[in-house]
Amino acid sequence: MNSDMSIMHLILGASPIVQVVLVILAMASIFSWALILGKSRQLRRAQRMAEDFEQDFWGSSDISGTYSKLTMRRGTLDGLERIFEAGFSEFGRLRRKTSNDEIIMDGSGRAMRIAVSREAELIENHLPFLATVGSISPYIGLFGTVWGIMNSFTALGNVQQATLAMVAPGIAEALIATAVGLFAAIPAVIFYNRFATDVDRLLNRYENFAEEFSTVLQRQAIRRVGGDTETS
Repeated sequence: MNSDMSIMHLILGASPIVQVVLVILAMASIFSWALILGKSRQLRRAQRMAEDFEQDFWGSSDISGTYSKLTMRRGTLDGLERIFEAGFSEFGRLRRKTSNDEIIMDGSGRAMRIAVSREAELIENHLPFLATVGSISPYIGLFGTVWGIMNSFTALGNVQQATLAMVAPGIAEALIATAVGLFAAIPAVIFYNRFATDVDRLLNRYENFAEEFSTVLQRQAIRRVGGDTETS
């Protein structure tokens, strides 16, 4: 390739507006990849912790023992651990205050729904940025392309005889903006869709556990009522 037509030469020789567009797109791409790597680790960790907790929880018959272990590291709880801790903590608190099972179950269920909502905020954090990059980067690149081509044809008006060699560099530098825009947008769209699917799957898992755990707590409440009746 002619050195005058190298990618770096075209970028350095581009108009200031096109260069600004390229810098914006490059920064968007860098931030996108940093977010993609971080979100991938976060979701893998959340899925692994959910699997480990469910295996330990359903494999044990001592709910109080599981709760006691979690309270010893309350500041480091994550995912299903927080949901379980919130539901069982509220269940125990209300059970000490009232014998109304409906109030107890509503309170524990509400505590778990709030915990699920907070977990959703954590795992969905920054995903809109990927969606934004994926949707607007091509248009930013297109703006740079249109501006570059416009400058190239405007410059032709100042010469008496136009040749392809005169207009080619300007058009090439303009098309680089479109290419960089697509380079930023395509990974952002791909990983946004992937992460959105993973987040939905994880939140469904959280919500299913909350419903199943509510059933477990309800059985405990019924046993307590039965025991109190027999005692009386």
